[in-house]
Amino acid sequence: MIPVFGHIFGEPIPAYFTLLMVGFGVATFLAAYWSKRAGYDHDVIIDLGLLSVIAGVVGGRLLHVIADGYFWDYVHLCTDPSQVVWKVVESAAECAELEGAWHADTSTCHARTQDCFAWAKFWNGGLAYYGGLFVASASGLWFLRRERFPLGHGIDAVGAALPIGIFFGRLGCFFGGCCFGVVTHGPLGLTFPRFSAASEKQYREGLLASKSLESLPVHPAQLYEAAGCLLLGLSLTLWLQPRKRFHGQVMLAFLGGYAVLRFLIEFVRADDRGGLLGLSTSQLLGVLMIGLVAALWARLGRSPHMS
Repeated sequence: MIPVFGHIFGEPIPAYFTLLMVGFGVATFLAAYWSKRAGYDHDVIIDLGLLSVIAGVVGGRLLHVIADGYFWDYVHLCTDPSQVVWKVVESAAECAELEGAWHADTSTCHARTQDCFAWAKFWNGGLAYYGGLFVASASGLWFLRRERFPLGHGIDAVGAALPIGIFFGRLGCFFGGCCFGVVTHGPLGLTFPRFSAASEKQYREGLLASKSLESLPVHPAQLYEAAGCLLLGLSLTLWLQPRKRFHGQVMLAFLGGYAVLRFLIEFVRADDRGGLLGLSTSQLLGVLMIGLVAALWARLGRSPHMS
């Protein structure tokens, strides 16, 4: 876990956000390169990448705020910060150092400063993949049609590049310490350092005697997903793309492949389970995605000349 890569002019360089932007950059470069090789205007793909960064961050942040269990924390940070547990600390002195408000009756440190824009500070972490995907996809389709870019080629170029971008994004999650897995005693288990998100969560759940201890071994769910996305990206690029039978097939293969990958990984991620069938929000959205992919695959397979 390396949450900060360094500093520029005294400001930290967050590992998560840095690698997320690297992922966007690599995905845009690959899609533009393939478009140029195919004889299309690659500048349109570069512009599409820039638009997707903005739309993806907006959509990912909004779904995080709404569906990841922090909605009321963001509301209370604006209306009554004292209702938000700010940090898990072990003493009033430690809470004071963090500029929090110590509640002696519950031995918890609460937020002291009102912040009505905390929900928008995406650079501090907190982006939900499916929210970014939906908003970026809608804006991307609109943009390609406006530019009169061959829709089938543009969609497939992006579909092949996206899993490579997610690969870098999940590495950012690993270095930042978020999106970790559940406790495991298997050979793949990794521990996160003291005061990390993993140790803090385990302390809250009573699994650790102190948050100043390193975490119990957990599944490195971020690395599982990174490896899966890298394999998916290589398969789409090297095998499917040269053999595709209809325009849009590569994108549909990516959407379906990622939905299955994410559905399985959610079982070892330390996320709160949803209320429907014990599935998480990402799993429920993944089921809907698989159904949509199956329907579009059948329809587009009969109309291979989408432009």
